Amino acid sequence: MALRRGRGYASVNYPTGMNLGGDPSQALVHATTMGGFVVSLSSVDLGQGLKTVVAQCAAETLGIPIENVIVDTADTDTGPHCMGTFASRGTHRVGNAVIMAAREAREVMLQVAADELEADAEDLETDGTGFIAVKGAAARKIHISDVALAAHFKQGRTISGRGIFLKERSYPDPETGKMDPDSCQAHACTVADVEVDDETGVIEVLSLHNAYEIGRALNPALATQQVEGGAWMGVSHALFESTEPGYPASRAHGPTDFCEYLMPGPAESPAQTSILLERPADNGPFGAKGIGEMTANAPIPAIANAVYDAIGVRLTVMPFTPESVLRGLDELRASVGAP
Repeated sequence: MALRRGRGYASVNYPTGMNLGGDPSQALVHATTMGGFVVSLSSVDLGQGLKTVVAQCAAETLGIPIENVIVDTADTDTGPHCMGTFASRGTHRVGNAVIMAAREAREVMLQVAADELEADAEDLETDGTGFIAVKGAAARKIHISDVALAAHFKQGRTISGRGIFLKERSYPDPETGKMDPDSCQAHACTVADVEVDDETGVIEVLSLHNAYEIGRALNPALATQQVEGGAWMGVSHALFESTEPGYPASRAHGPTDFCEYLMPGPAESPAQTSILLERPADNGPFGAKGIGEMTANAPIPAIANAVYDAIGVRLTVMPFTPESVLRGLDELRASVGAP
């Protein structure tokens, strides 16, 4: 009996958005009296960092510091419409809508600043620090807080913008079946290194190596956390999580609460190396694609392939329990006539 090591590979491509009856998200942007900008959404941040990315998109488009952006996800009664946080669509759909709304608000902001500076709006530029200046004459500038005050209390103008990104529904061609069901697709590959104890059947995932092509990483740190958090979930799906017991075959032996529902702890979490590849999407916000759900996918078949490489047993039902490994080894030995 021995500890046997194996390496497995798996790749995946994943669509951004769904082919619904139209897949829109809306955003509203408006300035406060002191130069803050509120982004109003009904889109929900589930922990993937949507609020941060939305603030980045707004700040980059407006040309202001990200600290001046407030993201208000409101609710479905008071916020602009959003189809929902699913189908890895948040960054793509909402980011595009926010950029559209911020562009409209920026136009008004520059018009107000132009009146205050006695210049043409086309001759103004933002520097990202909060100032709007005349191109080629840096001394002629005004801070966005003064622009907002002037808009509200002097010019009587609302600095605001509206945005909606809509992916129209695509119907299949009746002759060819051709259609356009998503906006873009991200791609990934995971390499898993495992160690299998052929006496106990225990599988240990030693390391995962992830390569993700995600369009453009608007926030590389968050994207990496998404990849590695999703990979942890993939390990959990592959080796631990189950609502149906494998032995004995009775639901009475299944988990009844989260104290009994198994997931990887620190000792079961593999080392990870992750690389982000950037191939900007033409229709994505600053070239970004969606990566959310796909991050849990590739690790599962990569682990299964690594187990096969280690002991020659092909596992096809999750979770890959010690019992399933030992049964597979018994069947393998029986097929070759081994004792």
